[in-house]
Amino acid sequence: MDPEQTVETTYYNSCYRHGVDDKRRVQIPAKWRPAREGVELTVIMWPGSSAGTCLRVLPPPQMAKLMADVEALPNSDATKPILKRIIGSGSEQVTLDKAGRLCLPEAMAAAADIRKEAVLLGALDRIEIWSPERYEKVQMADAVMAAEVLKLMG
Repeated sequence: MDPEQTVETTYYNSCYRHGVDDKRRVQIPAKWRPAREGVELTVIMWPGSSAGTCLRVLPPPQMAKLMADVEALPNSDATKPILKRIIGSGSEQVTLDKAGRLCLPEAMAAAADIRKEAVLLGALDRIEIWSPERYEKVQMADAVMAAEVLKLMG
């Protein structure tokens, strides 16, 4: 196999708590960083939790999958243009700086209530970034559902 064609898969696991500086930069754990410099990650505001909005960070393969899933919806499906608008207007392409930091877009950081600290959560194929207070709430809600959800795994 040609080494140039080898696709490296990164799995995002574990949980980190990092400070956020005055320029809204947060350190991404070394093991989560793209192998090549300049890789664009997609930050998406993600509502839908009773705890509130968090930010999802998608690597290129996951963003491509999300786009393909939306595009696969029939044009007659009224949710298709809504999804495109929600995802398109609520996302931004970012790259890590040389120190491995991600700069959180201002409006997104505000919507997710991320200020001085952030919880970076590995969600297997993506990263979630939470305000510590909101993550505590979602963690409690997850704990209530954990036994039931884990039954699905067998």
